[in-house]
Amino acid sequence: MIKAAPDEGQRVLHMEDRPSLSTSVLELARKVLAIEAEAVTGLISRLDQRFLDAVSLILACRGRVVVSGVGKSGHVARKIASTMASTGTPAFFVHAAEAGHGDLGMITRDDVVLALSNSGQSDELLTIIPMIKRQGAKLIALTGNPDSPLAREADVYLDAGVSQEACPLNLAPTASTTAALALGDALAIALLDARGFSENDFARAHPGGALGRKLLTHVSDVMRTGKDVPAVSATASFSEALIEMSRKGMGMTGILDSGGKVVGIFTDGDLRRTLENKPDLRPVRISEVMTRNPRTIAARKLAAEAVELMERYKITQLLVVTDTGELAGALNMHDLFRAKVI
Repeated sequence: MIKAAPDEGQRVLHMEDRPSLSTSVLELARKVLAIEAEAVTGLISRLDQRFLDAVSLILACRGRVVVSGVGKSGHVARKIASTMASTGTPAFFVHAAEAGHGDLGMITRDDVVLALSNSGQSDELLTIIPMIKRQGAKLIALTGNPDSPLAREADVYLDAGVSQEACPLNLAPTASTTAALALGDALAIALLDARGFSENDFARAHPGGALGRKLLTHVSDVMRTGKDVPAVSATASFSEALIEMSRKGMGMTGILDSGGKVVGIFTDGDLRRTLENKPDLRPVRISEVMTRNPRTIAARKLAAEAVELMERYKITQLLVVTDTGELAGALNMHDLFRAKVI
């Protein structure tokens, strides 16, 4: 294959041409992480009654939490709004500049506005604060400047101040945005706990993801039923059970008493052991070689619980039974793979 020559003036950078980087780069990177870690750790001792007031204000809110900011604070605000919305606190993001050009109409008197600004002096935020207050909405300020106009006008002020940015110039928002994000996460999780938000609630907010499938899929959604379930009577011969296993293709068959209750299971593993121990299989009844009291599961259980049961006992199939022990269905690892539970 002929490769085209690089355009005139274009320099092809080979490995040997790359500039060597000194250990000072790693040292700087480590310093950045240390400064940002310190910024988050420093928040811990400053959490006080104001944080509880912010949580109470949001819990009492009949509307939604409107999270707003500009620049890097705007990006953090958008993420906080997303985290709140997915953990039980209705929230959305409004860009402060857009709010001043019509989006202010999205905010009602029943809402709580969470405004982010490290300096507390962002013109776009300060422009809309009077309208927010006039509307009757409550205001929580998350800022690093307690003496700022934003902090003074807020119903609740949350201190997200940092001693320095991780930027060597102490200019680019780095440690301050990390601290604001962490404080926003703390607020969201405190609200989650106060609301009693559960795993199932989280799954309902994430139905399209893998977590949703694991938390919302039940055994009844993936199990085989009716004629697709391999089952024979306890009085069946070995050959009859073998035919049923082959016909249904699940690598096992359930063994039932006269009332339809599960008394055993016969699997591929049982078949290998039987072939090793019994040279003549013609007189053998399946009840003689089945595994008694097999592991079973109820149809109402989560599919994730079926996975846990299979992994714990190193089995690949499960019989599904009713509360009184009758056979209701069956499933194996392939069914769980198809349902994308695992």
